[in-house]
Amino acid sequence: MKHLVIVGAGFGGLRLARRLQNDPRFRVTLVDRFNHHQFQPLFYQVATAGLDPSNISFPLRKVFRRARNVQVLLAHVQEVQPAQNRLLTDAGALTYDYLVLATGCSTSFYGRPDLEQYAYPMKSTVEALNIRHALIENLELATQTTDPEERQRLLNIVIAGAGPTGVELSGTLAEMKERILPRDFPELDFSLMNIHLLEGSAHTLNAMSPKSRAQSRRYLEGLGVQVATETFVTGYDGNEVQLDDGRRVPAALLVWAAGIQGNVPAGIPDLVLTRGRRIRVDRHNRVPGFDNLFAIGDLAYMETPAYPNGQPQVCNVALKHADNLVHNLGQWSRPDGRPRAFEYKDPGTMATVGRNKAVVDDFPLKGAHFGGFAAWLAWMGFHLLQLVGVKNKLQVFVNWVFHYFAHDQSLRLLFKGTYRPRRKPARDLRSVIAEV
Repeated sequence: MKHLVIVGAGFGGLRLARRLQNDPRFRVTLVDRFNHHQFQPLFYQVATAGLDPSNISFPLRKVFRRARNVQVLLAHVQEVQPAQNRLLTDAGALTYDYLVLATGCSTSFYGRPDLEQYAYPMKSTVEALNIRHALIENLELATQTTDPEERQRLLNIVIAGAGPTGVELSGTLAEMKERILPRDFPELDFSLMNIHLLEGSAHTLNAMSPKSRAQSRRYLEGLGVQVATETFVTGYDGNEVQLDDGRRVPAALLVWAAGIQGNVPAGIPDLVLTRGRRIRVDRHNRVPGFDNLFAIGDLAYMETPAYPNGQPQVCNVALKHADNLVHNLGQWSRPDGRPRAFEYKDPGTMATVGRNKAVVDDFPLKGAHFGGFAAWLAWMGFHLLQLVGVKNKLQVFVNWVFHYFAHDQSLRLLFKGTYRPRRKPARDLRSVIAEV
């Protein structure tokens, strides 16, 4: 049996391991720093108290409890040593016949230490919970201060980046401001709460069609979100967001969704790295210069005739990378094998803005576009199907149905000591924050 090591249990890594389970040709070791798979597209619903973390997470050992050839290893990767076919982790060294890197991406702060210290990223369940706790704590503190300027700072929310994450998060927060939060905090005037969505390009959802861009912006502005395109954050000290046009927005919460970079393990040569710290691969997901080293998913940068600038960093690409690699591994194990060059066929893109508001492109046909309630149903159906586990699907579906009819969520809980605030406390609230 060939020993195949997969680093990362995201969409691509998990799909690859599941496709190879009980395959007598391979012994598979799945390495991840978490013992569960995280469903990233719904992190924003964890951040806004719409879903519990357990609804979008699934234990890896439960996935492979019946797999005879798959081992799950909870470890941090320290270095890849391709010349020795060895992977170093904090749980020991692994030798391999094939190594697949599926480590995905993390938030890029573009070398800005102030943003890294004070802004909130959202690329893991823990980070989504940090946003939820910061949001609830800010509202609690706003009820305690008598300073109107400080109350305004605590109520303001700034989201940098108007891709799907920023659009979905800002739309959900706007609906909470309108329907949910006034009932929880009747002593606060939520007409004072401002939700700012900032985008450096000229459009929201810049990767989608012009119709979706325009429609998503109309939806957001109709919900009361203050959208500012061609606007960049130049600084943030935990209390005030500085913009490139000279404006300063007082805000205790800045969510950073404006950039990502690949999680490249040590030992990967810089020559194979491209912009965004992605690893260049050939049409078989193989890293140039290595016969048995592969990268899939968001980490992989593959140029093809249909995508000369690289394929999009979405879950469906990762799933298709894994499927194609399974086919090719089987072909390479045969003397007359014929590996298949990969080309991505886009099944369509979609994003939701809020209740009954979503946009869909290129589905069911190339060039098609629709929005509104039908697009919102399509978005929900697609994401339910992608969740791992029947129980998770049912839990998320029940939560969505309850929220749709009750206009409420039941997860707005603040557990003290569960996270570290990233902001710099205001002078007149230091004692209050220390108590909290």
